[in-house]
Amino acid sequence: MKLLQLILNVLWVVFCGFWMALGYLVAALICFVLIVTIPFGIASLRIAGYVLWPFGRTTVERPDAGAPSFVGNVIWLVFAGWWLALGHLLTSIPLFVSVIGIPFGWANLKLIPISLMPLGREVVPTDERFGAR
Repeated sequence: MKLLQLILNVLWVVFCGFWMALGYLVAALICFVLIVTIPFGIASLRIAGYVLWPFGRTTVERPDAGAPSFVGNVIWLVFAGWWLALGHLLTSIPLFVSVIGIPFGWANLKLIPISLMPLGREVVPTDERFGAR
């Protein structure tokens, strides 16, 4: 299973992961420059790593996330989230057209919710998620 995840992740980076991660890095740099939005920049960097290497990992809600995460997610959604979600959607379309790209198209669609609301979530290995329940 780990070998399959490695192969999928390498192909993902080649076909779409690098460009999408670059979008998150640009969003993080803008957030770091504006100082007040540094927490958004940290979240964007966390997601960039996930977007760069998504197979074998997933996201779960943090139990300590509360109202500040919700407010932050609304601000993120307005200023950066919808752009990144649109990038995932537009990237998934040509992947779905090719038969070999269908798993990568689904992976792009799977990343839309975290691109819209990244605060209050953490990236965990897939095995840990099912073992933790």
